[in-house]
Amino acid sequence: MPVSVPDPQPDEPSDPRSDAAQRAAHEHTSMSGRPRRALGAVAGVVAALVALAVAEIVAALSRTFQSPVLDVGDRVIDAVPRRVKDLAIDWFGTNDKIALLVGIASILTVYAMVVGIIAFGRRLPLALGGIAVFGLIGAYASQTTRRQAPFVAVLPSVVGAAVGVAALYGLRRAATRRAPAASTESSTPKPLAPPRPSIAELVPNDRRRFLATAAAATTGAVLLGSLGRQARQRFSAAGDRARLRVPSARRPLAATPPEIVAPIEGVSPFFTPNAGFYRIDTALTVPQVAVDGWRLRVSGMVDDPFELTYDELLQLPLVESDITLTCVSNEVGGKLLGTARWLGVRLDDLLGSAGIDPDADQIVGRSVDGYTCGFPTSALDGRDALVAIGMNGELLPLEHGFPARLIVPGLYGYVSATKWLEEIELTRFDRFDQYWVERGWVDDAPIKVQSRIDTPKGLATAAAGTMPIAGVAWAQTRGIERVELQFDDGDWVEATLAAELNDVTWRQWSYAWQATSGRHTVRVRATEKNGPIQTPDRTEPFPSGATGQHQIVVIVR
Repeated sequence: MPVSVPDPQPDEPSDPRSDAAQRAAHEHTSMSGRPRRALGAVAGVVAALVALAVAEIVAALSRTFQSPVLDVGDRVIDAVPRRVKDLAIDWFGTNDKIALLVGIASILTVYAMVVGIIAFGRRLPLALGGIAVFGLIGAYASQTTRRQAPFVAVLPSVVGAAVGVAALYGLRRAATRRAPAASTESSTPKPLAPPRPSIAELVPNDRRRFLATAAAATTGAVLLGSLGRQARQRFSAAGDRARLRVPSARRPLAATPPEIVAPIEGVSPFFTPNAGFYRIDTALTVPQVAVDGWRLRVSGMVDDPFELTYDELLQLPLVESDITLTCVSNEVGGKLLGTARWLGVRLDDLLGSAGIDPDADQIVGRSVDGYTCGFPTSALDGRDALVAIGMNGELLPLEHGFPARLIVPGLYGYVSATKWLEEIELTRFDRFDQYWVERGWVDDAPIKVQSRIDTPKGLATAAAGTMPIAGVAWAQTRGIERVELQFDDGDWVEATLAAELNDVTWRQWSYAWQATSGRHTVRVRATEKNGPIQTPDRTEPFPSGATGQHQIVVIVR
């Protein structure tokens, strides 16, 4: 009996809607791991660049505005613990501000990457909120730094964050599209409107489109940022400084005699060039002070408060004075000091014309960025304390305080050397603590006797025989009486002092050492005039300046 074999049935036609759903599921799977996170990280960084570029443009609208990065940086400088500041100076020296900006940029980059990854995951609102939070941080920083910016200074941060939100949303749309919903047969009546797909249902779009969008946004951000920085140049004080001539002192100082220089190659130049003069301050960017609107106020405990324009200040009797400045952060053997010929108005004459209240015991200098220094009125004892307007034959460089700053010989700069000066207030120590005193440093900081070996350098190698050793020593307002060297714990021997210019500048010294083969330790110490020998006891700069004797190791072959 023949067996009946059923005819083969043709394949059922596939449902194109089902195929689309399967493709969407496959595409979604491919986007759910590392590729999704990578695109999100890129989008976050690009959105951050766009936000900062727009903020830079807005900041260029007014002299009182500032980039959010700088506002946050200023807030960090004021808020971080003293030990962190000291560590930054120890590690980076005069490049500490560059290091801070690099650190902020690095943190911002990581933050932006995380926000972008979140945006390409399941929490777009959270990611957009992350950008908004950063904008609020910038706005808050603009209102809480000591520069006392007006409330409208929040605009760069607020506008930048808003544009950043839009940029991240747009980049996400360029990278993804919504998956088509799969059709299922059901007797359940369909809702009037299909539910909106969740972010998890997004699937990859054309990645070329995303990369092109990201590249265009990055290019636009770079151009906008550059345009903003160029636009801010109109606020630069460099033009004012360039058009002004250097006024003459009433009695210019004579040229310095050659005898003040130790004739040894490698010793520090007696006068430190302006370009190489150390700069330690709390200004993340150099304040740009237009001389036309600048005023110097004398206020507080005086009989007759007054203010001067820049032209009026220059009409007062100007004097020249050679003075060595020293930073309290200078470590033993450090480079945070320098000597210059300063030009300015004597502070005792200026304040004397206002009439100082006998009960006032502190002079406070205020900078245009809100920074303060404070030092005793006893410093008006005849020394050449100045409101300086010139440095080494030129007007003050912008980074060293143009248009005016305070110079007080014999006191560390943190209590006396206010740059970008706008006010001098007479007050009392029991009524006001200046910037660094609030952070634990002492309020009266005379410079301690110190010395340094400039040549040879530590771990230098040389042939046996006569080896010149030279350096500098300083004890401002007292002067240096003697410099001595010690070799390998032997007896101290006296070095040859160059001539003294005055008691407020450093003094150079030299010694001809008969070096023998071996590894040798060389120490230096100074003695101030009618005063103590430099102590061998090492202390850190905090809270009143470092002590200890500089030493180096020399290898003689």
